[in-house]
Amino acid sequence: MTRIKVGGVPEHFNLPWHHCIENKSFTEAGIDLKWQEVPEGTGAMCNLLREDDLDVAVILTEGITRDIINGNPSRIIQNYIGSPLIWGIHVDGRSSYKNINDLKDTKAAISREGSGSHLMAYVNAENVGWDTASLQFEIVHNLDGAIKALKSDEAQYFMWEHFTTKPLVDNDTFRLIADCPTPWPCFVIAASEKAINEKPDELQEMLQILNAETSEFKIQRNIDVELAERYGQKLEDIRKWLDLTHWSQEQISSEDLTEVQENLKRLNLISEKVDYNELIHNFRGK
Repeated sequence: MTRIKVGGVPEHFNLPWHHCIENKSFTEAGIDLKWQEVPEGTGAMCNLLREDDLDVAVILTEGITRDIINGNPSRIIQNYIGSPLIWGIHVDGRSSYKNINDLKDTKAAISREGSGSHLMAYVNAENVGWDTASLQFEIVHNLDGAIKALKSDEAQYFMWEHFTTKPLVDNDTFRLIADCPTPWPCFVIAASEKAINEKPDELQEMLQILNAETSEFKIQRNIDVELAERYGQKLEDIRKWLDLTHWSQEQISSEDLTEVQENLKRLNLISEKVDYNELIHNFRGK
């Protein structure tokens, strides 16, 4: 048995991985897949990949692209979610903020530097015409930290996946001000170069098993009910999310990574753009 350490956020996007684990699909292929929940998100997973605490991460496209350019010895081995991520822009439920313009010159709560909540704050600022150089941030580590920071007014808004935070909007912990979709496919699967070099056959087998699951995922009987129950969501919200979401079984395209890099460069979040082949790894025969 070959061990592969995989990390991802504890969100509904990753249910296919849990199905494969629970059905022993990886085990039957000789893979001892150890799943690690990383609620802190992409910035934390970038560090875990760098430190070899993870072999593989299911990670935001813009976050891992930036970190590879900044020296992370990892590569994107496949696209995972081929659709955009819908980032909700949230404020404390008791605050006086009612629209996006009210948030100009306020402070954004972010999980950590280099996280999706950090990078998308720049994308949102550009979209609404704010000076990106004047953005202010408060590191809060995770969703619970964001709730506390907004409640105590240490930060005034927080960007997180729309449907993950919907229960907190429903119970008035947060108020949803606006949405900000990513202009690219949102999640990719990245692996450390060490894992790619030491476990190439097992990583290919892992992807094949996962892709068999994701290709049929949305048509599984009562999958909407299972998602709603496991992730504490309203059935109507899960159905909306499923309509907006599709899983990919292919490598991310050069065009998509060019768009990611152009956005990061324009926002001064990377110093240079790199060749597509410096960001991805394609296994032979895949």
